[in-house]
Amino acid sequence: MSGFHQKPNTYVSELTLKVQDLKRSIDFYQSIVGFQVLEETSTKVRFTADGTRAILTIEQPEDILPKQERTTGLYHFAILLPSRKELGKFIQHLAQMAFQIQGAANHEISEAIYFADPDGNGIEVYSDTPSSTWRWQNGLIEAENKSLDFMEVVAEGKGETWTGLSPETILGHIHLHVADMDKTEEFYCRGLGFEVVIRMANHALFFSTGNYHHHIGTNIWNGLGAPKPLDNSVGLTHFTIIFPDEETRIQVAANIQKLGYEVTNFTTTYPSGNKIELGV
Repeated sequence: MSGFHQKPNTYVSELTLKVQDLKRSIDFYQSIVGFQVLEETSTKVRFTADGTRAILTIEQPEDILPKQERTTGLYHFAILLPSRKELGKFIQHLAQMAFQIQGAANHEISEAIYFADPDGNGIEVYSDTPSSTWRWQNGLIEAENKSLDFMEVVAEGKGETWTGLSPETILGHIHLHVADMDKTEEFYCRGLGFEVVIRMANHALFFSTGNYHHHIGTNIWNGLGAPKPLDNSVGLTHFTIIFPDEETRIQVAANIQKLGYEVTNFTTTYPSGNKIELGV
């Protein structure tokens, strides 16, 4: 596991999505993404990369509606591979499956590809560049949006056969559509204890702990004041943030309440409708 995703850092560890067709999504997340099924019921499936730790849960409510556009909620969740070699093997796998991606980039801090599941839930698969090469200025990290050199990355895979996600794969970060930047910064910094590490003018903020390039991304690309999606529409149900110890979790819950947000059984909901579980 990445050192940025363990104590003493705070990070995102798991998320739950609503989908329209559970069987269709199971096939996608196994055959295309490479997850293993950890637990399965008639309405819910938990996926893992290492056979022990859940990364993604999908569920199919009875009255599920298609994904609503121009709302708050999930922009994408990001699967972090342990090496550039694994990213190369994954890209080669997608090519062999003739699977169409939506985009790719070399951000200097990471190399990534982007696509969506059958319901339109955004997915990023990426590997980090060495943190020693990341450039910081005035407490903010410098990220680029260069073209990804597919041939060079695939060559890192050395022609090895892809057999699914590496057991070292984790949830690297989550990126959310929100309705308000000022409230978002207050909530994630003063409430949850993250630090701003990337500012994109007045339309996107990225947060982390421990000098990671980001554990959480947020944007208003669906519009300032974008509405919440319906509770029964395809999309994000909730995600889990892991704190280093119980003392920190209790303090964070108190901080959130001081800002005027409710916390029930260590679960809170940011005004944009993004539900968050506070874990240890």
